[in-house]
Amino acid sequence: MKRIIFLFFLVTFVSHSKDTPFNFLRHSGSARATALGGAFVSIYDDPSALFYNPASVGSTNSKNFSLTFFKHVLDINSGSASFKKKFEKIGHFALSGNFTNYGSFERTNTDGQIIGSFTANDFSFGVTYSNLLDTNLYYGATIKFISSNIDKYSSFAIAFDFGLLLLIPEKNTSIGLAILHAGTQLKTFDTNRESLPIDLRVGISHRLRGLPLLLNFNFFNLADYTKKFLDKFLKFSIGGEFILSDYLHLRVGYDNNLRKYSGTSKSKEFIGFSAGLGLKINEFNIDYSIGQVGASAIFHKFSIYLTL
Repeated sequence: MKRIIFLFFLVTFVSHSKDTPFNFLRHSGSARATALGGAFVSIYDDPSALFYNPASVGSTNSKNFSLTFFKHVLDINSGSASFKKKFEKIGHFALSGNFTNYGSFERTNTDGQIIGSFTANDFSFGVTYSNLLDTNLYYGATIKFISSNIDKYSSFAIAFDFGLLLLIPEKNTSIGLAILHAGTQLKTFDTNRESLPIDLRVGISHRLRGLPLLLNFNFFNLADYTKKFLDKFLKFSIGGEFILSDYLHLRVGYDNNLRKYSGTSKSKEFIGFSAGLGLKINEFNIDYSIGQVGASAIFHKFSIYLTL
């Protein structure tokens, strides 16, 4: 346990560049996660939470399948899926995948004449294992195989996610720690080797007593390079989930890093803010989120949850 915690702190102090062709890995969350501003590392009993913390797989007892579709600007689309199954005396396993398709691009010659078209896409596939480390303390790890493709050029990588999730039922609280996308490039686009977007996340969730509200607070991207060490902690997100009834949840979120670095000072509007609804039915759940990430870029995301 002490070695795991030491690893988290080591990644915090060793900065990494965020220039990478695999940044699509940072945007694989569900509609619920997006509505909560990405404050999801300490969420439990949600099959899509494994994209933020693989330890969450061991805590999933209700729906075991999630599917998300994300409509970007222009003809860019992405999505993700996860499926979890428990094996007695062995532990909890999950399969997951996410993709981004960037649409079609015009191919031109040196004179600027259109001579055809080409496409670009990213894809990853992961296998997760999770189990109890101690009472109410879950651990988990994911191995991921990653592919990035542009026309006839491609790059492949392998990465690992590691996480811890502590549930404190008597306090209505959960605490999560995760290192995501730690790995290496196996095949490069050219002769230049590029890094993966390693991400250190720490967060807490707390359900208020006497109020139907789940509060979530996360630090994220703590492994990214910053000129000043304390600037790392400006990358935080806050989310609130209001339980209006057994069937309807209202969610709002705020991403401080997105707010700080997207848009000009005169065009901030609702950049960094997000909201969403969750509809719970016996057979399945439906989630929707909306968020603004630029002056004219408003994104919509849909997720469904089933028991398979």
